[in-house]
This record gives sequence, structure tokens and C-alpha cells, in this order.
Amino acid sequence: MGKPAYRILAEAFVSEGVDTVFVLTGDGNMYWEAAYAEAEGTRTINVRHEHAAVAMASAYSRVADRVGVASVTCGPGVTQISTALATAVQARIPLVIFAGESPIHGGWYNQSIDLGPIVTATGARYVPIHSTRRLHDCTREAFHIARTENVPVVIGVPFDLQKEKVEIAAPYRPSTDFVPDCGPRWPHPDYVARAVETLRGAARIVVVAGRGARGPGAAEACIRLAERVNGALATTLPMRGLFAGHPHDIGSAGSFGHPVTDAALAEADLIIAVGASLRGYTSDHGRIFPPDKVLQIDAAPMGYARGRATAAHFLAADAKLGVEALLAGIEASAPAPDWADWGVAGYARRLRTEPIDTTEYPVEQGTLDPRAVIRALDAALPKDWGCVNSSGHSSYFSAHMYDRPGGTFLTIREFGAIGNGLGYAAGMAAARPDVPTVLLEGDGGLMVHIQELETIQLAGWKILICVLNDGAYGAEIHKLRADGLSDAGGVYGRNDLARMAEGFGIRGAVVDRLDALPGLIAEFERGQGAMLLDIQISDEVVSPRMAMNIRKK
Repeated sequence: MGKPAYRILAEAFVSEGVDTVFVLTGDGNMYWEAAYAEAEGTRTINVRHEHAAVAMASAYSRVADRVGVASVTCGPGVTQISTALATAVQARIPLVIFAGESPIHGGWYNQSIDLGPIVTATGARYVPIHSTRRLHDCTREAFHIARTENVPVVIGVPFDLQKEKVEIAAPYRPSTDFVPDCGPRWPHPDYVARAVETLRGAARIVVVAGRGARGPGAAEACIRLAERVNGALATTLPMRGLFAGHPHDIGSAGSFGHPVTDAALAEADLIIAVGASLRGYTSDHGRIFPPDKVLQIDAAPMGYARGRATAAHFLAADAKLGVEALLAGIEASAPAPDWADWGVAGYARRLRTEPIDTTEYPVEQGTLDPRAVIRALDAALPKDWGCVNSSGHSSYFSAHMYDRPGGTFLTIREFGAIGNGLGYAAGMAAARPDVPTVLLEGDGGLMVHIQELETIQLAGWKILICVLNDGAYGAEIHKLRADGLSDAGGVYGRNDLARMAEGFGIRGAVVDRLDALPGLIAEFERGQGAMLLDIQISDEVVSPRMAMNIRKK
């Protein structure tokens, strides 16, 4: 007798603990999807574009801290997700994508394409299931790779093979049964002593926490270390808010950092990077601080990445254990060191009071300065709401919202692709349905996948979509203008995005006054479902990051 292979595969996903799948249905995955949806405790979210399914799964994975799962059909279903895969690879997000493949026993098929080269070209892993004897083995392998290597994995299954009846003798064993339990990584005492000597030789210390410091007790250990050495606390951009509210918090380090944060990092003579990969963004490729004044604490330190050195001093250890070992080593050393105040509290105050940029720009009538818009939104939006910062020119401004708790501000922009915002906001809302989500997006990014407004409306997610609308692709027009060329190719005009949202059944409003924002946010909070604010911003204001890049040319 046996069961259809698609049902066996669906049951394997459930055994892996998958409770949410983002899907665009087609011939290649519809049987699997239907079987998965029958399982108790599962949720299927049907989307309008394959890219959006993977983007939603990526955000869901990051917010829920688990393997994200999406499903697409064969052929074009897979080619459509290449950008989302490349982004997840660079952001090191664990995903498993169930993809159909063209019939393995048939002849010519119009959607036939070799999935392997497409998937692996993005850096993702490809696990084909072309044998019904290996249904369990291959599924387990895919989840094991995703969990242990933090990488997206695409499972490809021909859809005629999915319908074959299969006898399975043994029950499915999930990949978690095979993840090695190696225990925490303790630092070597000789290297702790060496790191302590490095600290003793420094006068101005900044502790920068990355995603490796998100585990239990790691943030608290970083705080204790910073307080002990009279140092500052900072984070990488994805971990912004980890130290929200602490008087030593100087914000996020890197290419999107506040000028005050840059100044503090430049003055420091030792950067202790805790669980931060240091692949380039955090130091802005050495512009903000050089590798020779970095001590990296990480379970797997990297000495070289993306063509440059990352650090000069290393301590291989889990974040919490490494930092606690440093603290213990400081107290055990003689004479007990003491670090003078070098104005850390002043930097923290300035971060919250000084503007990110004082350059004057001509702001045309009926539009707003995006710097002022973000200040107004930051003041009006409750601090515990989730926020999603998308990509594109406007994302620099949106990154400057402060004292929002760790885990509430999602940034995934490693591949630099626009068009992910709605997907990321949906993924966050799916992971945290009881807390409103705020998306900070540009008009160009919104239009790439505006069809997902329907997905958001059907799901009933409470998402406030704040569109910084300059009627153009901001990054492109500022570069073209700087080179004295026509910007016509990047200008699309100010379409009525609020009415477009209403066409999808979502409330919409045009915003051309800052004093209108508090009332509209209150209206959103009182109402049901999503709301889109079409915020008219000037196309004359250039982000400091863009201005810096233009000057470099």
C-alpha cells in the first residue's frame, strides 16, 4: 500500500518542528502543500510572488530564531527566488525551501531547468530528492545543513516522483537528533591572560556586540565588562537595541552609524567585538576603526574576510563565557587595573540629542525632510513595536531610531536588494502577531512587490507601512546628479500610493505635514489590520552615507 511521497515529505517537515510555511502554489508543490496543511498545528501563508515567500521566511527565521520554511513550484518558481536566496546566504539565515522539479520520468517539459546551478550560484545549498528510498535521509540532511551552517537549502523533488506510493519502515528522526551536543566553548586560559594584558594596555574601550551575543546572559556580561572598564557599548546594525536605555549605549557601529558613534569608535584605542563577524560593515571596511585595535571574541574567529584583516587579537569562546573570563581575569590580575572616565556618557547623550546630519538642503513645498520625518516617527511610535528597516537610499535615515529594545528592529540588507520590505514586515508580523509591526520603506522598494499588500490584508496583520516617497530611486538620482547626468531614468513621479493601498483593502493616507503623524499613528493603533502612510519627502536631501560615497568618486 504505502503513502504518496509528498505526504511522507510533509510529515517529515512537521517532525522537524515546522509550524509555518510561506507558499506560492504550483504544479510542483501543491500536493506537498495540501498534505502539510492537513497536519495539526501548522499554518500555511499563501503569497503572490515566490521571492516574497522566501523573504517572509527569512524574516520569520530571524525574529523567531528558528529555521524558516518556504515552498515554490518548479522552473520559474525557483528562478524567481534567486535574489532572496543570495540575500539569505549573505545574512547567514537558515532556511529550507521545498521546491518542485519537472517530472523525472517524463519527456520534454516546458518548465524544465537544472535547479542545481541556479541555487548554488547564490551560495545556497541544493539537495535533490530523486529516489523514494531517500525521502527521509535527504530531508534530514537539508534541515541539518540549515541548522548547523546557517545557510538556505533548497530541496528539489520531481512532482511525478512526489505522487509515487512508498513504504517507510522506520519513523522519521529529525535533524535535531544529529546536531552534535559539544557544550559551550570555553576560552583557553593562556589566551584569556593575553587578552587581559591587551585590556590593561588600553585606556578607551568600546564593546561592540554582534549576533553571536544574542544568547542568554551574553548582553548582561557585555554590560558588566563595559561598566568595569569605563567603556562604551555599541552593536552591529542587525543587533541594534541590545543595550537600549543603558547610559553607556552609543548606538550601532558601521556604515549606517551616527557621526557621534563614529567619533567614539575613532577615539577608542581598543574595540572588543563580541560575536561580531567583522566582515566589513561594522568597521565600514576599516574607515571607522582599523583591525589592529580590535579584540575579537567569537566561537569561530575570522582573521581575514572580504579582502581585509578583521582583527589583531582573538579569543575563541562563546560570547558569554569569553566576556566573563575577561572579567574574572581583570579582577585576578595584580595590581587591579583602573580605567579613567573618557566621556562615554557624553557620547551616549549626544547620540540622542544631536542630528545625524546638519547639511542644509532646499526642501520643496509640500514635501518633508526625511531626517525630520524619522525624528517625528521615532517620537510618536511606541518603543516596543516591531520595526523593519528595508534597503535603498531611505534606509539610512530609517536606521536612526533609538532606544528600541533588542530584537524589535529588523535589518536584513546584506545583498543590497530593494523590494524586500513588505516580505520582511510580513515575516516579522507572522512571528510576533500580538505586537504591531512598522515597515520603513521607500517608494521604489514598495513598488517592486506591492502585490504583497494583498497577502498582508488577507492575513489581517497589524502592519504600519511608512513609505518615504520621493517619487524616484533615491540612490540613483543622487549619483546621476553628482556626475552631471540626467536623472530621468530614476524618476517615476509621486504615484498615489495611499489609493493603491486602499485598492488592496488597506487604509491609506498621504502625509505632507509632520504634525499629522501622531494622529495617524493613533488611528492605526485603534483600527484593525494594516495601514499605509504615503509620506512625501524631498528628493533633494542626500543621506550622509550617499554624500560620502559621492565625494569619494
